[in-house]
Amino acid sequence: MLKRILFVICLAISCSAFAQNQKPNLLIIINDQWRGEAMGYTGKEPVKTPNLDAFAKKSFVSQQMVANYPLCSPSRAMIFSGRYPLKNHVYSNVNSKGTPYGIELPADMTCISDVLKASGYFNGYIGKWHLDAPHEPYVNTSNNKETAWNEWTPPSRRHGYDYWYAYGTYDDHARPMYWNTNDSRENFHYVDEWGPKHEADKAIAFFKNEGNVRPANKPFSLVVSMNPPHSGYKTVPKKYYDIYKDVDLESLLKDPDIPAADTKMGKLYRDNIKYYYANITGADEQIGRILDQLKQSGLDKNTLVIFMADHGNSLGKHDEVSKNHFHEESVRIPFMMYMDGKIFPRFDAQMLMSEPDIFPTVMSLMGVKTPLPADLDGRDFSEYIKTGKGDYPTQQYIMGSVTASNPNTGFRSLRTAQYKLVYQYQKKQTSKYLFDLKKDPFELNNIFDKNPETVKSLKKDLKAWLKQTNDGFDLDR
Repeated sequence: MLKRILFVICLAISCSAFAQNQKPNLLIIINDQWRGEAMGYTGKEPVKTPNLDAFAKKSFVSQQMVANYPLCSPSRAMIFSGRYPLKNHVYSNVNSKGTPYGIELPADMTCISDVLKASGYFNGYIGKWHLDAPHEPYVNTSNNKETAWNEWTPPSRRHGYDYWYAYGTYDDHARPMYWNTNDSRENFHYVDEWGPKHEADKAIAFFKNEGNVRPANKPFSLVVSMNPPHSGYKTVPKKYYDIYKDVDLESLLKDPDIPAADTKMGKLYRDNIKYYYANITGADEQIGRILDQLKQSGLDKNTLVIFMADHGNSLGKHDEVSKNHFHEESVRIPFMMYMDGKIFPRFDAQMLMSEPDIFPTVMSLMGVKTPLPADLDGRDFSEYIKTGKGDYPTQQYIMGSVTASNPNTGFRSLRTAQYKLVYQYQKKQTSKYLFDLKKDPFELNNIFDKNPETVKSLKKDLKAWLKQTNDGFDLDR
């Protein structure tokens, strides 16, 4: 009888652990400044991304995904918080210029990782964070001089991330710096290795559970946040640049929105496009290593995997240095989701998903029962992603170029599958734009004045978005 009781107890414990392990894991890979068309599978740009091309074939791939504020900190805050920038307080990049205005992710705002923590998950974060405001005395790194950018994230501000191997923001990709989980603010370290390679190594070790970095009996979430293809582009390892070294430069200059060679931005594009592609190809190889280890560890069968960028990069197109403007190169990003047997794989061009939608959609896909915050702006579109049936969004609200001292500056935009309406306030005047994205994908022709009825209809919808998000931007000034 005693043996039978012990057997039942052991069986119950075993079943409990098994049931706990059946909770799906979550892996989010975010790359910085990777524009949506710069993927091999699109056929739009001659860039090589073989690992993500293969992954896309078995994933849900959104061909209309945008960064709703195409800048590092605001985009990341929306992904993690499920709220638009004026609600999550990150309406400009987090740096010392915004510190007096409280621009950083609030410690008490419930984020996706907080909900997972409350649901029994072990959370890990590797790489760039960029959501904590620098404060004096500034951390002694090279990008904390005239304007301070980099800051340590204390445990109280990590939003439920247990394993921490990260930094605020730091762009020396050949010699990145990191804080470990238990490091103090002064105790960061540098690594003499290309950032994506090192971060892939850390992710692989996390999956293998080397050094017992995570409890083996708990489900996990892991964010791997790689900085490249963010500038500086020329720190990319030579082996990746060599793939493009002998490519005819003229073959990379076919898009009509690339400025002429004798202009500042035209020169920027020509000097950096091969390096930009090399960074993408290098990051693709490291992402491939991460996905391979996920499979080798047997974790791919029970893990929701997301790959995306935080925003795009014009690299001189439209006379813009990089991001934080309303053109497609800035706002359009790659986005794919994979969950074995749970998501209908396809390339989707009709769903206009937004970054705040990621939080509730992911929670639903993973079957998380912990209540979500009542003030989320994002909506759950898991049913459409899983099956291709049901409700899906047909509009995207986009903002950007907001000054830290005045939230009612910059631009506001409404994007549909065909049109993009933009109001931009700068230098005390408002500029107005309407682009037909189907007829004019490079946005060369402003048709605002020629289409008053279309403008009227879209403006009404944009005003509804402004009201919904408590955005005081005045379209009529």
